[in-house]
Amino acid sequence: MSAVSDISSLSSDPIGRLISFFGKFPGVGNKSARRMVFYLLRQDEAFLRAMGEAIAELRANLFTCGECGNISRSDPCPICADALRDRATLCVVESVDDLVSFEQAGIYNGLYHVLGGRVSPLEDQDLKPESVDFLLRHLDRAKTAEVIVATNPRMEGDLTYFTLLEILKRRIEEKGLKVSRLAFGLPVGGSIEFADRVTLHTALESRISAGRP
Repeated sequence: MSAVSDISSLSSDPIGRLISFFGKFPGVGNKSARRMVFYLLRQDEAFLRAMGEAIAELRANLFTCGECGNISRSDPCPICADALRDRATLCVVESVDDLVSFEQAGIYNGLYHVLGGRVSPLEDQDLKPESVDFLLRHLDRAKTAEVIVATNPRMEGDLTYFTLLEILKRRIEEKGLKVSRLAFGLPVGGSIEFADRVTLHTALESRISAGRP
């Protein structure tokens, strides 16, 4: 057994513990976690202290926006507080990761709403009643004209979209709310958080209104 294997197998050892922590990150395997740890070992004490403080303060300095569900250092978040945003459109995303992807692409100037979940029967997941109520309150408060459903292009995204259509049915019929969803450009089975700017722009600009073939 190699020295590195010996080190990582000892749960009481700081290197092994840190490898174990990094290994819990999505998409990070043991080898990647090990590289991260040994990268940190090459950094100076000031870097490690600053990183440790940033991690320790992560939850203390962040808030969940009471209007859209975004995570930021203020409530409401800077997006909801920006008077220059287009308040007629509301882009509904599954997670904050997806919201960040749209913002970094710089292709959308409306408001967002983070569902914080999705419909996935295989994983026994559904939209929580409080999440649905939060969305409906946001729609009423923002006086939204169009809801853009930006769920991921996979089975769970489709199920979430059709569930939202049913939830918004009364507002569609009585208030003329327009509901659309992202169109071509996103690969089936892919994720919004990994899509590039051009792909997101194509999917957003070619969105399809509910009820159209």
